[in-house]
Amino acid sequence: MSTEPTVSEPDGSSITIDQQLIEEGTHQLSCEIEVLEAWLVELEEQDARDAETIAMRKSYDDMLRSRKEMLSSLTKQAARQAVAS
Repeated sequence: MSTEPTVSEPDGSSITIDQQLIEEGTHQLSCEIEVLEAWLVELEEQDARDAETIAMRKSYDDMLRSRKEMLSSLTKQAARQAVAS
């Protein structure tokens, strides 16, 4: 029998995530967000008309948005587990 918290989803399924895994994931995503934001600041200092810079900015923006969405989902999952336990 598992001692990890279990969360019931609206569709009846359940998700169990170890608290330590949530903390590690949150830390990792936060670090990646900081790096991506720093890269974007550096790119702002370069020629905005350069095709390579434009492509890099779009790529980093996409990655940043994705990481922020993952962090938000992980934070919500952690909150649900805190309420359920």
